Amino acid sequence: MHGSHSTVYEPNPCYPGSGAGARHGYDTAVRTIIRGTVLAVDGPAAVDWDAVATGISDALTARGYAVEQLDLCGHFAAWEDILARTASQELADDPDFATLSEASLADFFDTLPAPEAVPDSVVFVYGPGAALVAHNVLWYADLPKRYAEADITAGTGRNLGQPSGTGPGTTRRLFYIDWPVLDRHRDAVAPGIALWLDTQDTAAPTWLDGPALQATLAELAARPFRTRPTFNTTSWGGHWAQEQLGFNAQARNTALGYELIAPESGILVGEPDGPRVEVPFQLLVALHPRAVLGEPVHATFGTSFPIRFDYLDTYGGGNLSVHCHPQPEYMEKVFGWPYTQHETYYMMVGGPERQIFLGLREDADLEQFRHDADHAVHAGVGFDIEQYVQTFPAAEHQLFLIPGGTPHGSGGGNVVLEISATPYLYSLRFYDWLRKDSEGRQRPVHVAHAFGNLNTERRGEQVARDLVQQPCTLRSGPDWQEDTIGALPEMFFEVRRFELGPGARAVDDATGGFHVLNVVDGDGILVVTEAGHRHTLAYAETLTIPAAVCGYTVYAIGSGRVRYVKALIR
Repeated sequence: MHGSHSTVYEPNPCYPGSGAGARHGYDTAVRTIIRGTVLAVDGPAAVDWDAVATGISDALTARGYAVEQLDLCGHFAAWEDILARTASQELADDPDFATLSEASLADFFDTLPAPEAVPDSVVFVYGPGAALVAHNVLWYADLPKRYAEADITAGTGRNLGQPSGTGPGTTRRLFYIDWPVLDRHRDAVAPGIALWLDTQDTAAPTWLDGPALQATLAELAARPFRTRPTFNTTSWGGHWAQEQLGFNAQARNTALGYELIAPESGILVGEPDGPRVEVPFQLLVALHPRAVLGEPVHATFGTSFPIRFDYLDTYGGGNLSVHCHPQPEYMEKVFGWPYTQHETYYMMVGGPERQIFLGLREDADLEQFRHDADHAVHAGVGFDIEQYVQTFPAAEHQLFLIPGGTPHGSGGGNVVLEISATPYLYSLRFYDWLRKDSEGRQRPVHVAHAFGNLNTERRGEQVARDLVQQPCTLRSGPDWQEDTIGALPEMFFEVRRFELGPGARAVDDATGGFHVLNVVDGDGILVVTEAGHRHTLAYAETLTIPAAVCGYTVYAIGSGRVRYVKALIR
């Protein structure tokens, strides 16, 4: 395991807010509201709308205002109509996946109410879609996506527009329908938001006013920052993040670590000992795409931040499933993403006795492979995946390239830093070791999707040649060097690694395309930008450097050598 570090992993990185900064409480939030206002409070379905409505209404009443409430959740279209309007034609009967929805939030309503201002009162409209109703003032009440997923997984959450009494919500709708619809709506109304309300604590929410939100995001778009990391628990999870990073000590394990996953990650704004507001990273990209991404990247990817960093922690855990990700054409036609889930595995923790599953064997009998995979699903009979898929030693600091269609998986006992394209919900499983979920049901395996995307051309020695590359020095200076450690023509990003001796420094430049850094060995680094921003980065932390930063210098911290990886769009 990695030794001690002079810089320590920070699980709650926080950045100061501009203007009035982060505040807390409903009573302070409502002070700018005047009589005769139609106040619209929009936000995702997972917000505890009853609690938020009560908090705002009580605060307005305490100021002596008469309040008329309008709950927009009572105005959704009939659930059967919503299901029909948002149906996935390509994947209508698929239990796990749906094509990314292109519906608008307005499609969830037949007609919208038209409240009129009342001179001596405040008319208060709340719920998903409130911004669609005529209003004077718009607030946005947010709740990070991890809460919605936890509620749905626990069977207590419902989907967008779903009334009570219609069964539990599903992650299928949440991931592929609700979130895309809500994200597009939030990004579209963002310029008009007068107050951003973080409702993680509904009794005492934190908030930023509109000018502070806009100014803070503009500043973040021009400086290095980290997103707030989180870890979840799965059947294969390990304990590295608990033991080394201090995450989730009471949890059964730490499995998937969300370091930087654009659709879900948030940025904490506020002071370390004061109120803090979590703002979606995707909102920053939507409002400042050129500054964050760089013009060439923005031209290709729009407002989609195209790279993610996350951890797969199987240290003391089990094997991941053996799976692949969609080929580009399939990803676009069937799943609705304009680019696919190319991945890489960087070995933070491994060893010669541990393994990575990667690529087809030269002699793999694909007909028999399909038969065995189907038989495992339908008859519960295991098989030897190594008859069909190769294994490689999980050597520490080796990078494995995993273009779409490549069968792969991490074995137990490893910690993988995934440096990958942003899509993250499309693991098409060939085999999952007959594992059961917490309810005792076999975990989903997607044999038809997996074999529909399997790259049958690259096999045998080609796998090692193309996907297990050796470092190639790109440039170097006094006691430092930059190596390319993974690049393929079919993958739109590449991975490089810097090594710096004690006290060494390396000059770099993100002009034209953002960089993402992670310290994979040693104590850490100090990043200093041309504009004078300074950001330390400890072992295992991930840092986004927006294109607007342009030039920056990296200094090694500590008495030993330091290695960090850098991902960039090619």
